[in-house]
Amino acid sequence: MTFASIEFLFYFFPLFLVSYFSAKTITTRNYIFLAFSLVFYAAGYTPHIAVLAVSVVVNFFLARAIDRREDRARRTMLIAGVTFNLALLGVFKYTGFLVQNLNLVLEPAGLSLPVPAIGLPLGISFYSFHAISYLADIFKKKVRANGDPAQFALYMCMFPQLVAGPIVRYNTVARQLAKRRTTWGRFSAGTRLFAIGLAWKVLIADELARLVDGIFDTTTSPTFVEAWLGVFSYTLQLYYDFAGYSTMAVGLGVMVGFVLPRNFRVPLTSKSITEFWRRWHMSLSAFLRDYLYIPLGGSRKGETRTYINLWIVFLLCGLWHGASWNFVLWGGYHGMFLALERAWLGRVLERLPGGLAQLYAMLVLMVGWCLFRTNSMPEALEMAQGLIGLNGFYRPSMALGFGLTPLAIGAMVVGSLIGFWQWPRWKILSGEGRLALVTDYAFIGLLLVFCSIWLGGASATPFLYYRF
Repeated sequence: MTFASIEFLFYFFPLFLVSYFSAKTITTRNYIFLAFSLVFYAAGYTPHIAVLAVSVVVNFFLARAIDRREDRARRTMLIAGVTFNLALLGVFKYTGFLVQNLNLVLEPAGLSLPVPAIGLPLGISFYSFHAISYLADIFKKKVRANGDPAQFALYMCMFPQLVAGPIVRYNTVARQLAKRRTTWGRFSAGTRLFAIGLAWKVLIADELARLVDGIFDTTTSPTFVEAWLGVFSYTLQLYYDFAGYSTMAVGLGVMVGFVLPRNFRVPLTSKSITEFWRRWHMSLSAFLRDYLYIPLGGSRKGETRTYINLWIVFLLCGLWHGASWNFVLWGGYHGMFLALERAWLGRVLERLPGGLAQLYAMLVLMVGWCLFRTNSMPEALEMAQGLIGLNGFYRPSMALGFGLTPLAIGAMVVGSLIGFWQWPRWKILSGEGRLALVTDYAFIGLLLVFCSIWLGGASATPFLYYRF
């Protein structure tokens, strides 16, 4: 089940709202919220709910153990907790990757190991990071361990952010787990955010999907036009798909009294890669900064060590996105530009006109998608060759013929206007502003009706970050 589906919009969510607001106490509402969250998750792939349950139970007791101990015992329990969560993530996400690479080493000796077919539980990359941040903050005495199993389980499992984020720190929602209220103004604000996110996903991202898939998955030796059209369309598709999910998640949270962290702040207007990572997937950037970059030494140990730390963080950021060398190299590619901008390139960019600096950032970003979107290094190299014209300038192709439809072109134009330019008139569509009250309600209603009609004529499309 996804937010952008008829099942969610007309069955699951209305039933949830009726059940939730029928309850009088916050405790009952927490149990209802938790029950619906588990149903939502199980609808994706039921057996994986056992993995989520194990994570919740183990981290609940680890957190209480850390909270009760001091000094060395406290640190030992933290190490045990972080090890458990990383091991859980590693087993399900990286076992096949490790075995494949080990087989490359064993191949000259005529040996090989069977590659296990282990399904990736939905959201494991996100809820594992939730747990790590929770344990680390208890260790640092920023928060106390929650002794209510239902409240902790709800923190880990609430369906708006369970499957694809944002990564929520416990202290962000700690008070709201025990006491929260919903007003009509907050509910309408949440509905507006949900409607905008749904429109981004359904009307922009999904309309570009056929073009992107055709160019990246079925085109061999893409031409200059195909390659640039592919990476440009993918930039818009990924942004509106992932930011659409995050905006819907935040909106759903606001409707029922939770304030979830914002995950995007018009990142396609960035004028450097450094600025891009301050605006893109902000909850992940903050997690990596606080729980990896700063513990490594951050920028406190000299320039050379700072560059190394940046590179380590983004190599691991790439690996977090997927068990593939393509993702690792993509992370290293971004880490390289972050180090260059910190060393000298940032000062050059500050002197450039804003449009040129933004063009630089977007070109770096789009070239990087060659590694991120393709499935292997040969495919990435083919796409890169197309970007510099080594495969020819243009030729008619099935991908362009079937993917470059009037609706896809319209989605590309509207997505570009909203994403690349911060015009006041577009603020409402980019989630940055609001209209007058009556107009706001009309706008929300129109978007929801239009998206529902659109979904009625098509099958639900999974969010791109479900696979991460």
